[in-house]
Amino acid sequence: QVQLVESGGGLVQAGGSLRLSCAASGSSFRINVMGWYRQAPGKQRELVAVITSGGSTNYADSVKGRFTISRDNAKNMVYLQMNSLKPEDTAVYYCNRNDLGMVYWGQGTQVTVSS
Repeated sequence: QVQLVESGGGLVQAGGSLRLSCAASGSSFRINVMGWYRQAPGKQRELVAVITSGGSTNYADSVKGRFTISRDNAKNMVYLQMNSLKPEDTAVYYCNRNDLGMVYWGQGTQVTVSS
């Protein structure tokens, strides 16, 4: 059973930066896609960014040029560097892993951006 544990959320002023980390454990399966999703109050969960085990990335239009996803396969970690944060980035951010159709979620970490 894969477990995902996020860290790095918090409160930051608009224009600031945060780095989220996600530690994966419980599986040595190496062909996967890892990513970050977010859910704001009253809204559906949405994709923020994903990265394949080979390093290919995809971003939501709303975060392109501001957020960067990366991973360390040796450490089973995925990161989300968030720069130029905006109040509309406020949400619970969830780590996600997809092992060829088996989907796992972390418990989420709150990111709050004040104006």
